[in-house]
Amino acid sequence: MNENNTKRGRFIVFEGIDGSGKSTQISLLEKGLLSQGRRVYRTAEPTESAVGGLIRETLAGDTRRSACELASLFLADRIRHNANPETGIQHYLESGVDVLCDRYYYSSFAYQGLDTDLDWVMQLNLGCPEILRPDLCIFLDVDAQRCKERVDKARLHLEIFEQSGEQLNRIRGKFFEVFGRLEGRENIVVVDAVRTAEEISAEILELVKRIL
Repeated sequence: MNENNTKRGRFIVFEGIDGSGKSTQISLLEKGLLSQGRRVYRTAEPTESAVGGLIRETLAGDTRRSACELASLFLADRIRHNANPETGIQHYLESGVDVLCDRYYYSSFAYQGLDTDLDWVMQLNLGCPEILRPDLCIFLDVDAQRCKERVDKARLHLEIFEQSGEQLNRIRGKFFEVFGRLEGRENIVVVDAVRTAEEISAEILELVKRIL
């Protein structure tokens, strides 16, 4: 955590299954932080790098890869995401910029942890010195059926991991297993996202104020 260094930006991650409202809440938090005079950099995983492109091909079902190979690609993409000297998370934080990230290693734990050894995936990421720990992870919690309805209504493309309400429910359960393992080690807050966007945003702003 970086609470003792007031010059350093804050690293805030948003997690949740598809349809949980991450994009909306990231936009609202970005607006709120900018209104307070803070500088904000918004990013997401997988990134737009060459490795990120390989990941997206796999998630779209265009290329088949094993869970171990996919977890390794995410690791490589995440290291570059952190360490790129010009556009990396570390660079922005050291410049006093707050970083808002849509998905991070928690998603790797939940998704790749379904099909390969979760301990191995966690060790890959948590044991890597170039991968930063967030100051705050916000998990937007919505039941799987409601998320499936939102995705269907918006006609969003589902990735290979999220083809049914049952699969979404498995992923949600895996997230909570991961959070249980990380309890006391990381600042993770589960937010009830079955409310209006404004109500959710107000709670998130209060959570973020505690780490600024």
